[in-house]
Amino acid sequence: MRLLISAMLLIVAVIHLLPLQGVLGPERLSALYGLEIAEPNLAILMRHRAILFGLLGLFFLVAAFRPELQFGAIVVGFASVLSFLWIAWSVDGYNAQVRRVVVADEVAMACLVVAAGALWYLRRQA
Repeated sequence: MRLLISAMLLIVAVIHLLPLQGVLGPERLSALYGLEIAEPNLAILMRHRAILFGLLGLFFLVAAFRPELQFGAIVVGFASVLSFLWIAWSVDGYNAQVRRVVVADEVAMACLVVAAGALWYLRRQA
């Protein structure tokens, strides 16, 4: 079960680390999200978002190998993924690149559900 939890958190970590490349500039952000990031203020906000996702991904990566962090990582993961999916599902007409992000977060959600179930099972056995 511990290995399953770690594997699920590693997948969630990779999904959250992918946007980190956006910190490299507007060109990378445009490729990631299919948006023209020409306005400097938007570039600042989106690059900062990339850093925050990098930090979150790093947390999931560490938690994959530190059982004492796994419950917190799962809770934070649910907050991150559910909030994005709720927003995306409430807005119609997003582009293909954002659709990829939606699918990635749906995968992350499935991984978090499996990890939460495995952690619950382990704690029940203890």
